[in-house]
Amino acid sequence: MTLDELRLRHTALLAARYSGTRSVSYDGKTVNYGSDAELAAAIGDVERRMAKLASGAGRILRPHAVKDL
Repeated sequence: MTLDELRLRHTALLAARYSGTRSVSYDGKTVNYGSDAELAAAIGDVERRMAKLASGAGRILRPHAVKDL
């Protein structure tokens, strides 16, 4: 999913939450959320994905060992 697609989804989720509805439509699909907490979790997930895409590839850890510390 691209950053632009995530931004559109984020906008749709925020609009639904602020209007008090639990139904969101985007890309020809409709999603019904059972509670405000589920909607908030979906918003948080989209925000995390947007931050990850905006920051770049992500973190890569490479172990390094030194003999005789």
